[in-house]
Amino acid sequence: MRINKYISLTGACSRRETDRLIAAGRITINDTICVHGDSVEPGDLVLIDGKPIEGKKENVYLILNKPAGITCTANKHVKSNLIDYLNYPERIFAVGRLDKESDGLLLMTNDGDIVNEILRSENNHEKEYFVSVDKLITDEFIQAMSAGVDILNTTTKPCYVSKISDFQFRIILTQGLNRQIRRMCKVHGYRVERLQRVRIMNINIGDLPIGDWRYLTENELSELTALLD
Repeated sequence: MRINKYISLTGACSRRETDRLIAAGRITINDTICVHGDSVEPGDLVLIDGKPIEGKKENVYLILNKPAGITCTANKHVKSNLIDYLNYPERIFAVGRLDKESDGLLLMTNDGDIVNEILRSENNHEKEYFVSVDKLITDEFIQAMSAGVDILNTTTKPCYVSKISDFQFRIILTQGLNRQIRRMCKVHGYRVERLQRVRIMNINIGDLPIGDWRYLTENELSELTALLD
């Protein structure tokens, strides 16, 4: 495992801070000064400024099937805020947002590094949605949505869009502009009646009931970590 990832997983500091410590020669592996790109094997002794790394509480990774009406905020003054709704015993936060009217998959964690990696727009990580609209879906609408739509003083990235039924389509985005799908639909004269996120990268909502949550499986977390490397 790369040294910066290893240290970030202990909670001692982020990957970026680890890189700064490496550049300053403050990290050793088995009494040898670490350089960028070094790896850590089981049993290796890693020290920062000559001291062992202190661990932290185990990272939490879970998914929630958010109901419509819940606001993705930790602000306790906001009615129906996400943190009060989930009522998890430790401080965790959502990876990205899902607007109040929408439902579906939210990934929640206390791991700041994984949040930054997923949200970094240039990484092009996929998010998949099922969308119901108020008018008959045409081939022209599907093609126009796929090609990119002018909203918020920019053109959305080309994306995958396919028709599910006369009034429902599937869309896979690799960006996250504010209320992006709703704005894209509005440009073409459609109103979103339901928007459900069903996947973030390799994490699928599956048959998790609305309002329920579960921890990521070991396989899901391993696959997610590999995609972020």
